[in-house]
Amino acid sequence: MAFFQDPPRLGNTYETDPLLREHLARTFTAEELAALEPELVQLGALAGGPLLAQQLAEREVEPRLVAWDAWGRRVDRIETTPLWREAAVLAARHGLVATAYERRHGARSRTHQLALAYVLDPSTDVYSCPLAMTDGAARTLLDAGNDALVARAVPRLTSRDPARAWTSGQWMTERTGGSDVSGTETIARRDPDGGFRLHGTKWFSSATTAEIALALARPEGNPQGSRGLALFYVEVRGEDGAANGIFVNRLKDKLGTRKLPTAELTLDGARATPVAGLADGVRTVAPMLAVTRTWNAVVAAAGMHRALSLARDYARRRVAFGTRLLARPLHVETLAALEAEREGAFLLAFRAAALLGRAEAGEASEPERALLRVVTPLAKLTTGKQAIQIASEALECFGGAGYVEDTGLPRLLRDAQVLPIWEGTTNVLALDALRALAANGAREALEVELGRLAGEVRDPALRPALDAALAGSRPRDGSRGAGWTCSRRRRPTRRRCSRRRSSVGCGPTAAAPRAPPSRKVAVALARKTARRRADASPTARRCGAGDAADRPASARAPGQSPWNCAGVTSLWRVAANGARATRNAMRGVLQLSYRPTSGA
Repeated sequence: MAFFQDPPRLGNTYETDPLLREHLARTFTAEELAALEPELVQLGALAGGPLLAQQLAEREVEPRLVAWDAWGRRVDRIETTPLWREAAVLAARHGLVATAYERRHGARSRTHQLALAYVLDPSTDVYSCPLAMTDGAARTLLDAGNDALVARAVPRLTSRDPARAWTSGQWMTERTGGSDVSGTETIARRDPDGGFRLHGTKWFSSATTAEIALALARPEGNPQGSRGLALFYVEVRGEDGAANGIFVNRLKDKLGTRKLPTAELTLDGARATPVAGLADGVRTVAPMLAVTRTWNAVVAAAGMHRALSLARDYARRRVAFGTRLLARPLHVETLAALEAEREGAFLLAFRAAALLGRAEAGEASEPERALLRVVTPLAKLTTGKQAIQIASEALECFGGAGYVEDTGLPRLLRDAQVLPIWEGTTNVLALDALRALAANGAREALEVELGRLAGEVRDPALRPALDAALAGSRPRDGSRGAGWTCSRRRRPTRRRCSRRRSSVGCGPTAAAPRAPPSRKVAVALARKTARRRADASPTARRCGAGDAADRPASARAPGQSPWNCAGVTSLWRVAANGARATRNAMRGVLQLSYRPTSGA
């Protein structure tokens, strides 16, 4: 009789995630959790059942641009997939944006909201993208304080009624750049009636099917550079449904996230309203970036969990060399290491979410606000890299089946590849983290956070890694790193750390006392030695970690910083049982949790 391999299956994606359930149990009271869980269980059943089946069935279905109607009229209509249309309804009804703004649980509403997104997202073909931008747009409009725009848009952006709910795009990237928007060519021209019209091209605009967008443009007469930009509110269509001077040139042919319609747009007289004045648009849009980067980290953690859930179930079903893969110690070792990494990513992402919630609710102290500015870029850059690594390893756990398109598995890796790219690449975010660390009080806030985490670690096997991370966060001579203040040059895109003009990039200056060299932070999560791991990691190289961090300023390359960003993230991974020292415990958990059942 011919053999046919059972494919991997998912159960309820909430009920089978003990880490998420434990985290929520620590965040909410028993009564609150009892009220929240039924909805999470419902979404978990959908994500692991009918939505997953629909996702596989629509594997080859992609969005389509209809530029003209049958009678030759330009319509530029984008037809999304059936799953995307279903995801839009689910997202509105379950408040995947609204929950954060209803604040039924105060500052913890962010955790509640992103837990819902975490459960649902992997089965919705990246519908988290328009949700993140919608969330960020609502936050930006509220923070800008434009009452007219808040009254018109925010109730729709946060609506639970699918017929009324709006989504938002974020139109920043042009041919001149994405992270560096100083060369933006889109011009805002004033109308005789006092309004503005936008003229230009947006080279890469996700969430193109949204009802509104926040767009950067340069009002006529403004100076060059990012400070001459303003942020504008744009409604994509008028009340009659006609396009608002917006033309879709093409949909992008991308490596991954192919169900997400990303377009190149021409703005030819699009009516627009300034969000907050006619300058400093980059500063105005900053709240959106804080929100979307947090979403990015949570979505990365969700993708890791999906990849590992499939790999673990397959290990229970697949027989090789006479035994199931789950009985093979080396395979279990691989899964345990990946699970440890995934748990660290989860807790780092949700720590960023918790800090964001406290800041939005007005409950964050100044040290917590400083910590948020450090943690957000670190969470985004770290989890984005981890997502690719784990997706790749998970595919390898399937052997050749992981490379075959109709299993639906290769999409996991292709979609993960975008996570370190959009909302700021790793280099850009590393610099953001360094600037945040250089601010007054940031380092002290980080030390307090590390001390808090240290107090929660009980496993003696983690003490060496923990002690190394704590030691690396403190200067050897006990000073507080005097002389570190970041400022911008008047010339666009270049930054310096003052007091003098002597350095480019964030580093100790000629006028300041030499910043104390940071101790080598042992990233004790490596398979072999902490030093080798930190020296080899992309994050460590970008942030000036490794041997360079132990050299005096005179021996470092120009602009290289002594801060060790790889070490900053290490303690979260240790405290999350994310150190590889926990492999033996993880192995036992895997064997207990995924023991073959009768008849499997």
